Amino acid sequence: MKAIPLAIPEVLLIEPQVFGDDRGFFFESYNHNKFTELICREVSFVQDNHSRSVNNVLRGLHYQIKFPQGKLVRVAQGAVLDVAVDIRKNSQTFGKHVSIELSAENKRMLWIPEGFAHGFLVLSNTAEFLYKTTNYWQPEYERSILWNDIDLAIDWNLNSPPIVSEKDKSATPFLSAELFP
Repeated sequence: MKAIPLAIPEVLLIEPQVFGDDRGFFFESYNHNKFTELICREVSFVQDNHSRSVNNVLRGLHYQIKFPQGKLVRVAQGAVLDVAVDIRKNSQTFGKHVSIELSAENKRMLWIPEGFAHGFLVLSNTAEFLYKTTNYWQPEYERSILWNDIDLAIDWNLNSPPIVSEKDKSATPFLSAELFP
């Protein structure tokens, strides 16, 4: 397993070592000791989540303002464009984002630490998205930033308008959002 820092160095692309033959494949998707070594700090995951979405569904940009969540995300079936936005006001990369394709085929994972908003767009017919979180979901502290906020200028590489929940359609513009210090 290796970690590759992205344009925002705290966000890490994690590539597992995959063992394959004519029977299929095997890889270790999580090992506490190896993960701690990769991110240079210890975290405890307290919740695992699994979602399934159809093509062109866009979920996000979500975060919790209190009880922030670090997330280790991956795709078990299909493919997504995964996006993390730095919403830490005191960060040198505040307001910047990274995006990367995660798929069942490439088996890559993304570590998104606390202090980031997160979202994804389904690129395949369907996608099953798995993520571990470092804090429990607390709906009263959940916040959403507009996925198409002009100040963030995220290139979702859309061919048609995405399928977005009512909650995400009415999300807060970036410059008005409640952010991290």
